[in-house]
Amino acid sequence: MVRDAHVPGGHVPSRHTLENLHTETRTFAPLVGMAAHANATGYEYKKAKADSLEYWREAALRLSWKQPFTEILDWSDAPVARWFHDGTLNACDNAVDRHVREGRGDRVAFHFVGEPGDTQTLTYADMLDRVQRAANGLLSLGVGKGDRVAIYLPQIPEAVVAMLACARIGAIHSVIFGGFSAESLRQRIDDAEAKLVITADGGNRRGAHLALKPLVDEALAPTAEHPTACESVKHVLTVKRTGQETAWQDGRDLWWHDVVDPQLPEHEPEWVEAEHPLFILYTSGTTGTPKGLYHTTGGYLTGVAHTHRIVFDIKPETDVYWCTADVGWVTGHSYIVYGPMINGATQVLYEGTPNTPHEGRWWEIIQEYKVTILYTAPTAIRTFMKWGHAIPDQYDLTSLRLLGSVGEPINPEAWMWYRNVIGGDRCPIVDTWWQTETGSILISPLPGVTATKPGSAMTAIPGIAVEVVDDSGAPVRNGEGGYLVITEPWPSMLRGIWGDRHRYQSTYWNHFDGMYFAGDGAKKDVDGDLWLMGRVDDVMNVSGHRLTTTEIEHALVSHPWVAEAAVVGANDEITGQAVVAFVIVRSDVEGIPTDGEAVATALRNHVRKQIGPLAKPRDILVVAEVPKTRSGKIMRRLLRDVAENRPVGDVTTLADSSVMDAIREGLAAGKAD
Repeated sequence: MVRDAHVPGGHVPSRHTLENLHTETRTFAPLVGMAAHANATGYEYKKAKADSLEYWREAALRLSWKQPFTEILDWSDAPVARWFHDGTLNACDNAVDRHVREGRGDRVAFHFVGEPGDTQTLTYADMLDRVQRAANGLLSLGVGKGDRVAIYLPQIPEAVVAMLACARIGAIHSVIFGGFSAESLRQRIDDAEAKLVITADGGNRRGAHLALKPLVDEALAPTAEHPTACESVKHVLTVKRTGQETAWQDGRDLWWHDVVDPQLPEHEPEWVEAEHPLFILYTSGTTGTPKGLYHTTGGYLTGVAHTHRIVFDIKPETDVYWCTADVGWVTGHSYIVYGPMINGATQVLYEGTPNTPHEGRWWEIIQEYKVTILYTAPTAIRTFMKWGHAIPDQYDLTSLRLLGSVGEPINPEAWMWYRNVIGGDRCPIVDTWWQTETGSILISPLPGVTATKPGSAMTAIPGIAVEVVDDSGAPVRNGEGGYLVITEPWPSMLRGIWGDRHRYQSTYWNHFDGMYFAGDGAKKDVDGDLWLMGRVDDVMNVSGHRLTTTEIEHALVSHPWVAEAAVVGANDEITGQAVVAFVIVRSDVEGIPTDGEAVATALRNHVRKQIGPLAKPRDILVVAEVPKTRSGKIMRRLLRDVAENRPVGDVTTLADSSVMDAIREGLAAGKAD
């Protein structure tokens, strides 16, 4: 039953279930040719259902263990799990040493592409050399097992090396995305009590140098409000990436090349218990205090390596895999660093943005390196839709064999564009659902095994138990919507919030008895397949009907004029809340009216036809862009501020803060007209 109406970031609405309005009839059967050689088979589901613990034991045995485990799961201290806890291993040994030891040292680990055009090709042997030197460098600075290290770097090889070097010596890394402000840095460094900060003079972004070291200096500087800021930090280790001028504090600040490069490339890994913390990753908290979610070693590595193997059907001898996420987010941790490297994958690592120096940059990279698997976000796909298919059409994308989606629900039209334009109608799409908290993918089609539907994540992967429930915690019927919960522990689950078990319990485990709930809504279609509906925070109550922003956004983007849409609920005296939509129109479609109201009228009628009159937006504003974080997530809270005529909140995490200025100006101009 429901114990607490509070959910992460909002409140569980009171109506029995969420409205299920959108329908999708298109479906794609598994490719026969892929099924014959797929890493997964339909038997996986039967095997996991018969004995999920044995299923995960077999997955864990694909890792390299120093001391084999004898117990699979200890759930006696629920909701804190202990997976494989009496075994010992090392994450870096699994990701790097193992491949060299087993004769795969010459395999390319990374094709690095810098935004200015500089490149590096790094084999697994190269990575082992660099990581061992970095591990010895960290030890020389007094960093050891259990110490925390904050990593604040651009998307460059040193970011991966730094993470693996921490894992190698048993230190706990806390990677902080390179777009965060000095205050966000300070909060995260202080909460983790980091002993060392690894940063760079700067990074390359949209043709300019983005300063990083000055933000670290600002974060570490005592102020009247924070007189003891970051006192735990003993050193700042700085990578010279851009060559820009950098302030220096003698005794504290050190160059990476001075500390790391002279070290010997010889280091025995620190063998740690399976439940030894591997990393802390901070997410924004509803109270404004970041949550330091932490993952441990054995279970996390099992989850990411296994899911990377079966969801992406990785063939490490022949595939070139590219996950476009930043290593500062969990997608980068799980599906750039640990999962793919444990599986011995060859990867592309790209520093820059999709439109630098031109809008075909990604497709140019895919053509040059013959990328076979692409894993990216729906926001990126919709951006490419806006730019038009003529750009990717200029490049040879025939090397691609599998496409992936991550980050938020993907609308069916973007899914179809991705399949048709990028995949040439021949590549399956794995639409994946998971979270920072879950560590690895929990819901996804398996290529060659399961059918796909545009916009649906389909079913839980083998070994994962999920359900969609109503307010009382009872499973909803097919065709209904509700709250997505996980009913059994899984290996890569978070072990807690750093230093705050009570917050961990109350945030994720107090809503429904014995079930994990992190705030996402979902629906089951008539076949029982799963459709993610976004955050429950983004549910609107319009005239007593609970509507999700996701379904209305899907309806808007299904119109041929629309490339992207963001929907929010705004207070309304008559209906309680009203639907307000911000839309971006496509540049490659002719005949779109120049009059914004004409566009709005057509789109209102389209939504009415697609899902019914109650979902028809009260207001539609045509904009050039919507506010997004640098990880690609739409910042709907800022759009709610605009829709309700409130001062716009904090914009420091936006990829481009000028977007909000343009939206406000456009709204003001519309009112003046």
